[in-house]
Amino acid sequence: MSGPATSLTQRISERLDAPVDPAVADFARALAEDAGASAVLFYGSNLRTGSLEGVLDFYVLLPGEEQSRIWPRVSYHEREHRGDTLRAKVATMALSTFAEAASGELSDTTIWARFVQPSGLVWQGGDDAREAVTEAIASAAKTAARLAVALGPQSGSADEYWRALFQATYKAEFRVEKPGRENDILSVNAAHFAGLLPLALEAAGIAFTENGERITPSLAASERMRVLAWWKRRRRLGKPLNFARLVKASTTFEGAARYAAWKIERHTGMPVEVTPFREKHPVLSAPGVLWALRKHRKSNRS
Repeated sequence: MSGPATSLTQRISERLDAPVDPAVADFARALAEDAGASAVLFYGSNLRTGSLEGVLDFYVLLPGEEQSRIWPRVSYHEREHRGDTLRAKVATMALSTFAEAASGELSDTTIWARFVQPSGLVWQGGDDAREAVTEAIASAAKTAARLAVALGPQSGSADEYWRALFQATYKAEFRVEKPGRENDILSVNAAHFAGLLPLALEAAGIAFTENGERITPSLAASERMRVLAWWKRRRRLGKPLNFARLVKASTTFEGAARYAAWKIERHTGMPVEVTPFREKHPVLSAPGVLWALRKHRKSNRS
């Protein structure tokens, strides 16, 4: 074994090769070719279950510099597969920005908190792209582990540290999650997180001791204060940044009308026609659709 950083990188590289349905790989290749991407990551519950139902989640990573001040750009896509329609929500951003965010250099919290969780590299433009993505995901693990031990107990199980981390990051984001969401993450992804914290701490240069399942980090008081000060600024900016992205998505979400129509029909049974006006102006169209939905629900109750 060559060293801790290599060990973490090897672990990440192996996990990025998680098997996926060929239909997912084909979808990723089509997205990559259309965008001129360097790589495509697949994540979310469909990665874990292998299901093609619902909405597939992709991150499309581009070469070059970021083109938008508020990233990523979000879009909705559909693709036919053996007579069925596959649906995907796609986040697009520059690979260079993704790597910076994963390392904790930017104010964003969403990238490293999301990608310390499982993901699969389902398309790559070459060995250089694969290496860059692997390093970025390893950076996300180190960033998350550093904050986890700063927030967590003086000594505890790996799950206690990860739980402290996810509790903090969910509170910092502008989103609504049911209480205990961090427990769901750890339970359904137990195999992914097993043994990850020690590797990430070693790679981050944080000494620790292990006694059975109990980990005791040797984090100096000054270093803990530095990490917590780093987190305090990001926690303060978390909700405003997330709100700004939601506002942007409400006007720039490509395919928003088709996505909303599918969601409404799936959950209520009411078909929604996607007219050219609704496709171009989803926000302006929303009141009319909501009025129709109200009438639909009322008629179903009578």
